[in-house]
Amino acid sequence: MGTVRKTITLTEQQDGWIKTQISAGHYTNDSECIRDLIRREQERNAEVEAIRHALIEGEASGDPQPFNAAKFKQRMRTAHG
Repeated sequence: MGTVRKTITLTEQQDGWIKTQISAGHYTNDSECIRDLIRREQERNAEVEAIRHALIEGEASGDPQPFNAAKFKQRMRTAHG
């Protein structure tokens, strides 16, 4: 995967936070820290989209049906011991 060089502007507080992360040994340099933050945000967005999709699918599945917890537990015991 290729890389692209970027110039970014941070507040002093943000820069200090990154430096603290590097000093603590979490990252070796600024770029590694920022790339990790981007990866985490991408993962979070994917999780939110999966939840959103599941909610839409659930809403489209029809009216709710009554749930019998005792019958469910019995089915699970029978199937899984």
